[in-house]
Amino acid sequence: MTVVDDVTAATPSDKPPARRRRRVPLWAWLVLLLVVVSAVRVVSSRHELTSSGTLREALYAAIPIALAALAGLWAERAGVVNIGLEGMMILGTIGGAYFAFHHGWFLGLVAAILFGALGGALHALATVWFGVDHIVSGVAINIMAAGLAASLARAWFSGLAGGGPTQSPPLPSPPTINIPPVVDAARSVEDRHWFIVSDLASIVGALTRNLSTITVVAVVLILASWWILWRTSFGLRLRSCGESPSAAETLGVDVYRYKTYAVLISGGIAGLAGGFLVVAWAGLYQNGITNGRGYIGLAAMIFGNWRPSGLVAGASLFGYTDALQLRAGGGAVHALLIAVALGLLVYAVVLLRRARRTAGVAALVAGLLVAFWWSSTDEIANDFVRMTPYVATLLVLALASQRLRMPAADGKIYRKGEAG
Repeated sequence: MTVVDDVTAATPSDKPPARRRRRVPLWAWLVLLLVVVSAVRVVSSRHELTSSGTLREALYAAIPIALAALAGLWAERAGVVNIGLEGMMILGTIGGAYFAFHHGWFLGLVAAILFGALGGALHALATVWFGVDHIVSGVAINIMAAGLAASLARAWFSGLAGGGPTQSPPLPSPPTINIPPVVDAARSVEDRHWFIVSDLASIVGALTRNLSTITVVAVVLILASWWILWRTSFGLRLRSCGESPSAAETLGVDVYRYKTYAVLISGGIAGLAGGFLVVAWAGLYQNGITNGRGYIGLAAMIFGNWRPSGLVAGASLFGYTDALQLRAGGGAVHALLIAVALGLLVYAVVLLRRARRTAGVAALVAGLLVAFWWSSTDEIANDFVRMTPYVATLLVLALASQRLRMPAADGKIYRKGEAG
């Protein structure tokens, strides 16, 4: 080897390797959020912000959103956009209510899953096998499901005691989990209103008093979905259909079959979300009871970057803001404005340091406006309080949009043989 070769080999590259930013783990964000909300609670004396009652209501509101988001995750990881989540939830509500009333809550939930899976089968037939645009198929399912549910409610519940053409009689509820010694101890600590400690006690109280067994099933289902999709060969093949179906086909994967499996599972989980609404949450069926939760679930899935842990965070955000506006009113939501303002200002500084001036200035202006709103008012009007869950969802989606990555072939129509 010559001297020139030695010098060339020893010369470092002109540009040092780019340093990858370390991702902050989800648990760290959760701890930070708890600290911020606890500080706001102590300063404002709005103890309903983290009361066990508020957190329990938030959990019940978050579960159907999380299940709808999980349903969307299964379909979109296989490359099928499932706008029809709302319609599949609606089918789950009407099927679950009818069978729960006549045969008990367990068969009601089984029926909800099957009714939702029927909607999934229709979506799979249209999109996977006939090549219909995914958005068109999903919107059609939503419209048809709403009309079908209204017709079936009129036929099934009219004339029943406590029922009518638009709602069912009261339905049997699944068993709940109660641990009285833990509940009493947690309530004692919660009532002292200590910083952080009382908030942790509220969480314990919410999880040990009147906790529906279906909530536990939903949590297990989310964990099982993560394991199946990311730790099994079945999940790898399914996700490959959403990233590059032509490459998957060259490796022997039956793309149509895996996409169909994914949409059927998606429909079943969405139906379970509808069954949870009527059996475990409301205790009856009413026309329009889903109230757009299928769409919110889709937003939670996108916020979660098509991952189970992220969609749980998105659903929890919506559930908490929904519970807050129901139980605490405008005063508690007003107290949180200062936390929102500080968060936007910190985010603006981060963006400006990364030389993203347009986004940074926008976040700075938004933070200043929220701070002015907080300082110039004492309470938020009830009309706006009812909008809080939806505004919070849109705000978080806007802030998180820069880091999102959908499956590469999501929403694309695939025809068998394209690999050749």
